[in-house]
Amino acid sequence: MDPLEKKKVLHSLVFPSILLAIIWIVKLVEVAFNIDFSGFGIYPQHAAGLIGIILSPLLHAGFAHLSANSVPLFVLTAGLFYFYGRKSAWIFSLLWLVTGFWVWVFAKDTGIHIGASGVVYALAAFHFTGGVIRKEPRLMAFSLLVVFLYGGLIWGIIPNFLPEKNISWESHLMGLLAGAVIAVFYKNVGPTRKEYSWEEDEDEPDEEPPAEEINFSEPATTKEDTTNNPSDNSIQIIYHIRNDNNSEPPPNSK
Repeated sequence: MDPLEKKKVLHSLVFPSILLAIIWIVKLVEVAFNIDFSGFGIYPQHAAGLIGIILSPLLHAGFAHLSANSVPLFVLTAGLFYFYGRKSAWIFSLLWLVTGFWVWVFAKDTGIHIGASGVVYALAAFHFTGGVIRKEPRLMAFSLLVVFLYGGLIWGIIPNFLPEKNISWESHLMGLLAGAVIAVFYKNVGPTRKEYSWEEDEDEPDEEPPAEEINFSEPATTKEDTTNNPSDNSIQIIYHIRNDNNSEPPPNSK
């Protein structure tokens, strides 16, 4: 791995590492001081629940819930920062906020929604949709990896598919939709597919040959008798042949 690529990989791991550290610290503080932060989650259609749009992904019901979200959140976030560079922080913020806002608007107000799974669904949908749209080999490979590792997430958007687990399927569905929509909106951002010479259209006309290969021919011209053509504009030279035997001396000669 060349130094630039290594630097890019390491840079992509910084933000997800910090994010996971914050999430785990929040949970450890809850346990250590017997505090419950779940009241800061998303309470749909209530003004008090708006704060949850920002804070709910940082809150989890328990260590099992937190562990289930940690690995996919780390992998998908690192992939975002690797492939999308300077735009990645802005895209991540949109995925985070749009998912939370849509949950606040469309979910039922029967409970408080917490957890980072909505953001995980948004990231997965963003990577998959972006890979399909751009057809860039590396991005498509990462998209297939997402499907292989987290394809089972699709069941999480079905209402009451796992009722005993008390899963927020609204967060999953809103995250899935937000990721797909934002990927379409940013279809011109990120890695693009390279064009190869053998992919050019065969029906395109060939290039014109270079000038030295073109056979220039001048039209044939006919010679004209300029002495018999009074309309010729060329200069006519009139001369006399002097015969020394019959010539007379010039009048003024001495």
